[in-house]
Amino acid sequence: MREKLVRLKRLMAIVVAVQLGILLLLAFVLEQNIVGALIILITEGAFVYYLFDSFEDIYEEQSSGVRSILGSSSQEAFLTGGIGLVIYDDQYRITWMSDLFQQRGIDRVGDRLTAWVPEVGNLLSGDQDTCMVVLDQRVYEIRRKEDAPIMLFRDITEITAYKTRCEQEQVVIGMASFDNYDESIQFADEAEAANINVAVRTPLMEYCQAHGILMKRVTNSRYLLVLNEKIFQEVAGDHFSVLAKVRKAAQKQEVSITLSMAFARGTGDFEELDNMTSTLMDLAQTRGGDQVAVQSSGGEVHYFGGSSEAAEKRSRVRVRVMSNTLRGLIMNSSNVIIACHKNADFDCMGSALALSRMVQALRKPVCIIAKTGGIEEKLGAAMLAHKQELQDEVSFVTESEALNQLRNDTLVIMTDHHNVSQSNGARVEEAAKKVVVIDHHRRSTDMGVKPVLVYIEAGASSASELVTEMIPYVSTKTDLSELDATFMLTGMTIDTDHWHVRTGARTFDAASALRKYGADPQMSNEWLKDTYSEFALKSSVIACAKQYEPGILIAAYDSQKMTRSLMSQAADSLLEIQGVQAAFVVADDDHGQTCISARSAGKINVQLIMEKMNGGGHMTAAAVQRRNTSVAALEKELEMALGEYQKEEESDDEGNS
Repeated sequence: MREKLVRLKRLMAIVVAVQLGILLLLAFVLEQNIVGALIILITEGAFVYYLFDSFEDIYEEQSSGVRSILGSSSQEAFLTGGIGLVIYDDQYRITWMSDLFQQRGIDRVGDRLTAWVPEVGNLLSGDQDTCMVVLDQRVYEIRRKEDAPIMLFRDITEITAYKTRCEQEQVVIGMASFDNYDESIQFADEAEAANINVAVRTPLMEYCQAHGILMKRVTNSRYLLVLNEKIFQEVAGDHFSVLAKVRKAAQKQEVSITLSMAFARGTGDFEELDNMTSTLMDLAQTRGGDQVAVQSSGGEVHYFGGSSEAAEKRSRVRVRVMSNTLRGLIMNSSNVIIACHKNADFDCMGSALALSRMVQALRKPVCIIAKTGGIEEKLGAAMLAHKQELQDEVSFVTESEALNQLRNDTLVIMTDHHNVSQSNGARVEEAAKKVVVIDHHRRSTDMGVKPVLVYIEAGASSASELVTEMIPYVSTKTDLSELDATFMLTGMTIDTDHWHVRTGARTFDAASALRKYGADPQMSNEWLKDTYSEFALKSSVIACAKQYEPGILIAAYDSQKMTRSLMSQAADSLLEIQGVQAAFVVADDDHGQTCISARSAGKINVQLIMEKMNGGGHMTAAAVQRRNTSVAALEKELEMALGEYQKEEESDDEGNS
């Protein structure tokens, strides 16, 4: 500013000198009277001198005002610390800029501050205390001085660079594990096993080498991975394409080996990273494998992959171990309480009845929480038809009654679910000292309790299948009635969509065992038949279905409330249409919630889509429930989730091509 005033002074002095020369020329050469002009010239010179002198005073006053606010040594300190000051007027026009900007060739005096740096608008309005901007490839942190029209710019370019480098070099601990590895090579000869090893390990080794990941073998099927945050962002950016590479390599060898991975990050505590990695790997594999579980310290778990159906991978040995452990827990308990999930269905109730028979065979008191949380309509009708028979042999209680029976050594069994928020006995489970989980759904991040035994097999068709396999190992004296077996068979029939999906050899073995116990398929079929009103409502839902895009149907029905069971049946019916790969039914249920029932033929993972909406389920059958929303709003949210899912799938395909 001072330099500009000096230049202007010199320019005006030249102008006055030229004018004086002209007057002298008129006086001595042309002999003109110049007295009046000379008076005007003297007056003009005096006014210009006064004007510039006033500007200098204003500048000095402004500079001294800044110095009084920020200290007399501000200039040297600000230059050393990379701090610049900008003063502005009531119109937010810049009236002065400090030496830092002059050194860096930035001159915005007279410009509007908000036009030069739009980000300061939030500072001026008070919405933010600080903001960051990039000017001429330098990063500045800007603060507004509260009691003066001053903006403070702090150069944080080096700090930002160091921070970015520190974040990028932060250690990430990972683990890679081949799912079904032992089962796949168990009966292979030496040459075949060697070929399988090379085929499935090579993609992982090449992937780690390409990205600079340190890989160390822990067991035959498990590897420790060490990388940094920068490398992690790279592998996350391609959606962990190694999963698809391993899957394709295994398919060429005609084995069902997939890859699961876990990554723990966000802390320098190596023990915490190690514990997180182990937990994440358990989550990835109990959800069916073929996926990646990622968590930052203190944050939520995020999943990638999971594009293949969970394979049947439990062994008879594992079943026997789990059964013997359960037997020991029952024997060391004073009594047992069995909890179902809310709006209990045939599978949940059938497995609960079988578990109660096992406990009775071990001569321990047992009850089932069934009078709280609701019961699915068709199950309710079947239980009402056989009310007397059930009451004579089974103790059904409310959650409050179960709480009264809870002791320190009581065992609580959660069947067909593993999350407290889904349970009809949440208060009992939270208060219990010993909790057992038996479920076939893909595991969610948080159970809400710390079980002493977790038996979650995402490859199983149903909880009834799991419990049927456990019966002979828990007690050979288990007296499973024909009615109990029929309830279990009905549950398996529904969960496999009449034996169309999620069926393996073990599924039919369990069904065969239930037939030996006396399960009646005809009675099961009668229980599952629709009434005329149900059939008419289901037909109305199917009629309103629209094609979201080829292969995907969405039926948004808001004319009438319906049961969740009817929604799932409608979705199953839509899936039977030729060419349909996924079907979604959106409607209000009879419990005041707006729900989505999702079904897939196998190519589209509806579980991942529902998880984007905070729901869950299986790859081929999933759902979400939401309060305080409308069918139209939930349908719009579903379309957004479908769009995200398709983009991720396209990205994965491009990365693997």
